[in-house]
Amino acid sequence: MKFDLQNYPAYSIREAALFLRLPDATVRAWVVGQPKNRKTGFNGFVPVIAIADKKGKHLSFINLVELHVLSAIRNHHKISLPKVRSALQYVGKHFNWTHPLADEDFQTDGLDLFTEKFDQLLNASQHGQVAIRSVMEAHLKRIERDDKGVPIKLFPFTRRRDANEPKFVEIDPRKAYGKPVLHGTGIPTSILAERFHAGDSMSMLASDYGKPIEQIEEAIRYEPKAA
Repeated sequence: MKFDLQNYPAYSIREAALFLRLPDATVRAWVVGQPKNRKTGFNGFVPVIAIADKKGKHLSFINLVELHVLSAIRNHHKISLPKVRSALQYVGKHFNWTHPLADEDFQTDGLDLFTEKFDQLLNASQHGQVAIRSVMEAHLKRIERDDKGVPIKLFPFTRRRDANEPKFVEIDPRKAYGKPVLHGTGIPTSILAERFHAGDSMSMLASDYGKPIEQIEEAIRYEPKAA
């Protein structure tokens, strides 16, 4: 039986938050939910993403992809989780998708339906709908898929979540146990950052690993934030 790397629970909540540049508390809320608090009157909420290992609270690569796409909605539009969950459930049921944000067709038919549902929930203006679609498309373009449409690589943002950011860092469940690596290699970004901070120059690292200095620099820029 083939081992399913994409769905293997390989990441803690802490790691997922670090790799995707998200607060721990945000990731935890999205994948675990938050209980009611009678003292404050907070009603709590259930998770938005179904993680691979609910008991151990560990996420799969597919979950990372879902978090990556979800961060486009939450970080840029400050939309409440109940409304996000409602829209995702609507899309998931319509297409019979278990992980709608990671499905290949979400980028086309799913995104259309998702945007339409948001319009109903938020009464968004035309400008607001275009903005939501634009930022989600930018995030979706950083997911690489195989010939069956299954996500196999994620290129996390290393700067300001700009659509034109270079793709020099990748997360691939087949490389370095799914940790971030320099694109096209199995070299963990953590190793590059460790060597650089120990005194190795950019040119030395570029020579050792046979990569342009700009790629080495981008990988190191990404890693200190996660270190």
